[in-house]
Amino acid sequence: MTPDPHKTILLTGATGYIGGRLLHRLQDADRHLRCLTRRPEALAGEIAARAEIVAGDLLDSESLTVAMRGVHTAYYLVHSMGASGDFKELDRLAAANFAGAARDAGVARIIYLGGLGSGDDLSEHLASRHEVGRILHASGIVTIELRASIVIGSGSASFETVRAVVDRLPAIPAPSWVETAAQPIAIEDVIDYLVAANVLESTTSAVFEIGGGDRVSYADVMREYARQRNLRRRMIRMPLVTARASRLLLGVLTPTYGRIASAMVDSLRNETVVRGPIAREAFSIEPRGLAEAIERTLASEDREFAETHWSEALAPTPKSRWGGVPFGRRMVSSRVVRVKRRADQAFVPIQRIGGYTGWYALDWFWSLRGLLDTLRGGTGLRRGRRDPHELRVGDAIDFWRVERFEPGRRLVLAAEMRIPGRLWLEFEVEPDDDGSRIRQTTVFDPAGYVGRAYWYLLYPVHSNVFRAMLRGLRRATFPEDTQHSPRRRRAWPASVRTPA
Repeated sequence: MTPDPHKTILLTGATGYIGGRLLHRLQDADRHLRCLTRRPEALAGEIAARAEIVAGDLLDSESLTVAMRGVHTAYYLVHSMGASGDFKELDRLAAANFAGAARDAGVARIIYLGGLGSGDDLSEHLASRHEVGRILHASGIVTIELRASIVIGSGSASFETVRAVVDRLPAIPAPSWVETAAQPIAIEDVIDYLVAANVLESTTSAVFEIGGGDRVSYADVMREYARQRNLRRRMIRMPLVTARASRLLLGVLTPTYGRIASAMVDSLRNETVVRGPIAREAFSIEPRGLAEAIERTLASEDREFAETHWSEALAPTPKSRWGGVPFGRRMVSSRVVRVKRRADQAFVPIQRIGGYTGWYALDWFWSLRGLLDTLRGGTGLRRGRRDPHELRVGDAIDFWRVERFEPGRRLVLAAEMRIPGRLWLEFEVEPDDDGSRIRQTTVFDPAGYVGRAYWYLLYPVHSNVFRAMLRGLRRATFPEDTQHSPRRRRAWPASVRTPA
């Protein structure tokens, strides 16, 4: 079936993890889209010109009338697990209001994403997910219900919980539920199913169980994540650990997702696996396996961070905060200075950094750091740089590597020294009122608890070193002022080249 771009699609949960990704897919397909949200301001920068934003609340049936008017397909992608109060009762009321408003407005199709699981001993979370499906089916509208296992993707509460446990604990306490069977599914595959459900040739309601290409245990998921992150983690069997103890631990390890993770703990005893081939037969989608799903998630995070301009993502004048600002699993620390020079002039000393020029401050520290790296089998400072003035992507600069280079504007260096994690140093120069603004940002991706300890223990040292470097760069933008010139190493003759 070819989708009619003139038929209106209503999307709920557009500010959420899955709804936000589906929003972009539907907009890319140039569909006529309407988003229902309690916080219209949160979508202001995400919505294309053709899309609509309607303020409303599923718990307020009267607010749904305008949102449902003229809608052909309605996506139901909300839940109440993160809310205060009885989430089961809230989910029940929201689903009933949505189903009633959709029926009154003559909506042709409802698409709902629920959870896998079967049997009479379902957790409250999974039982509520199934109850919502039954309420939507009872509306009489053709309802396509997709039931999924845990979703693998950056920002997924289940995946972030796995990440937190593996990253932050030297050994993983393993209650009996870690051997429960699951069928993790990549977020890209979930979105593919949701998009395909809109054009599925079906005149009757149906339930489709969707899962990834591998049937594994939760322990397998943690082991695979640890393997891809090069972390050694031992699982210690603790069959007597209670659900209450698990909830308390997850609340500490994942404060952002703590409430949701706690609600999900009881569901871990239930197998979430696909029991038949119905979804494979109805949809031309070949789900990814666990290893590929995690690999793509980590690669996507790297790509998104590489494309992030911190001058846009952070405050113009960042506040000092111990350890920096957490972005996912990474720690970001940023500093800004202003100089009375054009942006292209201010970028010149940045482009010449490293090698014989040095690092504009505390050269003894960088020499010592290079020596320690060499003693540990690393590259040290001996590589210098290919050219004292020119740069290109892939160039070596001491124990850094040029990862991104935008002449006159941006330089991103990836550290190749031996440290428990990955480190990037970024410089951005932008025009300011009477000159330009230089932003220096360090991004650290810690390798487990050792990396986090390294970052926080040495944060005062690193903070002072990078601040001194930035001050030196500011002085270097005024080379004619000898009182403010940085102390340089001897000049590097143009004929000298240090191989990368």
